[in-house]
Amino acid sequence: MAYERRSPVSDHITRAYLDSLLIEVRHLDAVMPSTGMTLFGRTFSTPVATAALSHLSGTYPDGMAAMAQGAADAGALCFSGMGPRAELERMTATGASVIKIIKPYADRELVLAKIRHAEEHGAIAVGIDTDHAFDRRHGYDIIEGRSMYPLSSEELKAFVRATKLPFFIKGVLSRQEARKCLDCGVQGMVVSHHNGRVDFAVPPLMVLPEIAEECAGQVALFVDCGIQTGMDVFKALALGATGCCVGRPLMPPLKEKGPDGVREVIENITGDLKYTMAMTASPDIRSIDRSIVRRADFHW
Repeated sequence: MAYERRSPVSDHITRAYLDSLLIEVRHLDAVMPSTGMTLFGRTFSTPVATAALSHLSGTYPDGMAAMAQGAADAGALCFSGMGPRAELERMTATGASVIKIIKPYADRELVLAKIRHAEEHGAIAVGIDTDHAFDRRHGYDIIEGRSMYPLSSEELKAFVRATKLPFFIKGVLSRQEARKCLDCGVQGMVVSHHNGRVDFAVPPLMVLPEIAEECAGQVALFVDCGIQTGMDVFKALALGATGCCVGRPLMPPLKEKGPDGVREVIENITGDLKYTMAMTASPDIRSIDRSIVRRADFHW
């Protein structure tokens, strides 16, 4: 997504925090675990989903559809970022379960039109990306010639009511924001700092337990930013996530192998997750709990 400025500071902090989380190892009563996930009445082979990416045509021909095909082949959920309507139609045509995330366009009618289009063309949920309203030049963000604008709670309520599909918010990074989103009726959140939209943003896994406690199982919670391995996914699940979004690790394999590359990455991360579950006597993803995670109080 070339229009974004990434923050190496936030990336470093996020990775360091992930790596500071240690896990207990448990062997007695272990079984071969199941990595299956159920969401909105659908069953997936893995809690690993593709991130809400966009602009992948330069990576692989019709890259978004190729990503969706790879996710479908892996039995995984697929989030989709911004893109033309025909692109979303090609994504859902692969058989993938797609959640369409829409930018906070200042033209709110455009948001509603994109919600209606997603409904009509097979998306299983829709949502809005709340953290792209402002740019670093001290004004409102402009993406592909369209102005963005911050979202109010009342507008969010209206968008939730405007669709029959479950509604996601992407960019939640505090307990207070989670509470507001719950009060607006959302059914899913992506805990994310958008890979560094703000320098020194809190790592998603640091705030995830508070958000999970506030939500109390009422909504699906996905974690974005820095998730690279099955161990990362395991830690997120232990701290309250429903699933995790993977973005950057997909890019080189997508460029090299297309859908097969995406499938292989998801399957490899899921295999790593399954091994970690087996080595911690966790029979399924719902049984992974916070007690298994310790925070390191030393540096190495």
